[in-house]
Amino acid sequence: MNYLLLIQGGADEGEDLRNAAFRELREETGVTSAEFIAEIPNWLTYDFPRDVKDKLNRRWRTSYKGQAQKWFLFKFTGKEEEINLLGDGTAKPEFKVWSWMLPEQVIEHAVYFKRPVYEHVINQFNPYFVEDSMNSCKD
Repeated sequence: MNYLLLIQGGADEGEDLRNAAFRELREETGVTSAEFIAEIPNWLTYDFPRDVKDKLNRRWRTSYKGQAQKWFLFKFTGKEEEINLLGDGTAKPEFKVWSWMLPEQVIEHAVYFKRPVYEHVINQFNPYFVEDSMNSCKD
């Protein structure tokens, strides 16, 4: 039961969002062996706490207030050796480590102001996790 949940990135103008999610997955992890499973139909948002917002806006000279995200669930179908945090070489590495986690662990490890979104995402995708674990028990 290896699902990929937490890759983040932007879509290019006019780019299909599912294709953008798969591209970001490849760019950030090198993974190309993944099967689309589901999409949360609506955008999920959160506001940055004041200290985070001030730090980001100073660093990037912006006026960000928060973030809107579109979430997709992919099932990893490859071998772990495929995962490469240097990505596909087209972008600066964004991660230092990776780990398979249970959905509850993902929520526990999320920064506090993102937890409500992560909880919503896990709840929305939970039927796929349950279905997959039931199929694993049959094998």
